[in-house]
Amino acid sequence: MAERKRVLITGAAGFLGSHLCDRFIKEGFHVIGMDNLITGDLRNIEHLFKLENFEFYNHDVSKFVHVSGELHYILHFASPASPIDYLKIPIQTLKVGSLGTHNLLGLARAKNARMLIASTSEIYGDPTVNPQPEEYWGNVNTVGPRGVYDEAKRFQESITMAYHTFHGVETRIVRIFNTYGPRMRLNDGRVLPAFIGQALRGESLTMFGDGSQTRSFCYVDDLIEGIYRLLFSDYAQPVNIGNPDEITIREFGEEIIKLTGTDQELISLPLPTDDPKQRRPDITKAKAILGWEPKVSRAEGLKITYEYFKSLPEQEIKHKDFTYYNK
Repeated sequence: MAERKRVLITGAAGFLGSHLCDRFIKEGFHVIGMDNLITGDLRNIEHLFKLENFEFYNHDVSKFVHVSGELHYILHFASPASPIDYLKIPIQTLKVGSLGTHNLLGLARAKNARMLIASTSEIYGDPTVNPQPEEYWGNVNTVGPRGVYDEAKRFQESITMAYHTFHGVETRIVRIFNTYGPRMRLNDGRVLPAFIGQALRGESLTMFGDGSQTRSFCYVDDLIEGIYRLLFSDYAQPVNIGNPDEITIREFGEEIIKLTGTDQELISLPLPTDDPKQRRPDITKAKAILGWEPKVSRAEGLKITYEYFKSLPEQEIKHKDFTYYNK
């Protein structure tokens, strides 16, 4: 039997990282998961520990990264990704996007591996263009509270492209828009788990401002498919992966109330600093280059996600120690 191709996935115990581990195991790869568990959860990947083609290292990629033997692919998904996390640990957020990316690009160069980085729609900031195409340069407040995440990701794209053009490293850049599905943390501060958590606890659903801000929610299986296709494409420029089906936060709250069969009301709180008013991907490139577009409807994806959250232990549903943001 031919040797399995080896892939390193950082942030492996996180929401997206764990789903990527599953996909690459399913495709027959030897998966090396890496996570310092600062926001990740081993429960997301414990089902893989018994497999001979999976190994896990508890390591912070902001420090030197060593992987022995051959390495064919690196997917860099290590980073706090929700506002509650990156506002709580701003320095670590900046370091994993800068030092962590630098370390992994060095590893990719040494191993002659192809590397894909997880960028984000947040690099567009509070956009003045809607939907956001990859050519849009963004509108980011570098010194605002969200700047630590936005700028870490913008730097990450720049250094990745520098390694690609200067050192000839094979690189791919995915710009991920709002994604949801099983393994999201209920208290991670993002709008979808926040709304569902509030509904499950019988609380009013809290939105910021008048709820006219828009978001576009992509189900996790669709996102993983897009990332997989991008890794094996020949395209080195950034590609948006997300669902262009745009909805206001108010409409979304009403959908959650209907889905959960609860009779909570939507209440309004003051807008947080630099909260983006619009978020919708232009996926023209993904369609043309990758032949990709989302397949799972929001109604279908939300139903699966709601069942997942309902199945969590009661103490997890009741625990709330967070500020929530319309991300």
